[in-house]
Amino acid sequence: MSSSPLKVIVVARDQSEHVQLAHCALRDLLQQHDGIELVASLTANDEACTEFDAEVAFVVGGDGAILRACRWFGEKQIPILGVNLGRLGFLADINQSDLQQIINDLVERKFEVVSHLMFECHHRKENGDSVRYLGLNETALLSGASLSLIDVELAINGLAVTTYSGDGLIVSTPVGSTAHNLSAGGPILRQDLRAFVITPICPHTLTVRPIVDRADAEYVLTSPGAPDGVMLVVDGQIKVPFESGDSVTIRQAGVSFQLIRIQGHSFYQTLQRKLGWDGQPRYQRRRIVHGEES
Repeated sequence: MSSSPLKVIVVARDQSEHVQLAHCALRDLLQQHDGIELVASLTANDEACTEFDAEVAFVVGGDGAILRACRWFGEKQIPILGVNLGRLGFLADINQSDLQQIINDLVERKFEVVSHLMFECHHRKENGDSVRYLGLNETALLSGASLSLIDVELAINGLAVTTYSGDGLIVSTPVGSTAHNLSAGGPILRQDLRAFVITPICPHTLTVRPIVDRADAEYVLTSPGAPDGVMLVVDGQIKVPFESGDSVTIRQAGVSFQLIRIQGHSFYQTLQRKLGWDGQPRYQRRRIVHGEES
């Protein structure tokens, strides 16, 4: 066992009762362990995230809670272990019932920290104002309340690619490829790849397909003639109006999302569990269990 205690923080900013009950149980569990130093326990009452000397941030909730925590940490990212209280949980892969079993592995540093691509999104408005957002999953331009087809022009590194006509366009990281991108028919990317995937939403032209390009490129979206109601959406949580004459520039961020992987947990195992890739019973091979066919 490591001689120094594992310094951790707990983040539970969702004020719903079940999240706060799980937060209290986790806090008590950590405080009872001699090998752990609980540096801070943070809720919605904590306005700003100061720099903490911590090796692990337990984030209680679901994948949405992790997205918020990443933006909250800003330029001082802390390796995150998600405690899943939500539904799918591609990032929050640890169930509350698993914590007692893995706590000793954490204390003994039997885990891997995997870096994942984050992006920064610059929304430049026609009046000259500019707003920067930090994100993990995706930037999307959506037809939204306009209830009409929109044209989104894409340029990569200053070169025009095409104009997408449809319900919108998604520029996603590999982490975000299993979110809105997947629902729109985009490909699943291994989470630790350094790339972006551009996926049209309900394109008017069927030959327009998703494309994957490098992470160090710059992506610029515009929508000349955008009707009222078009929205710029970051990680499904930041939603602001997008007008004709606006532009949005997406590039890789200077920081990376740090995800803790516990031994025995892998990306493809998560896909198998969450997406049902074990196959339907009638397609599975017959297995021999304890000498009997199953």
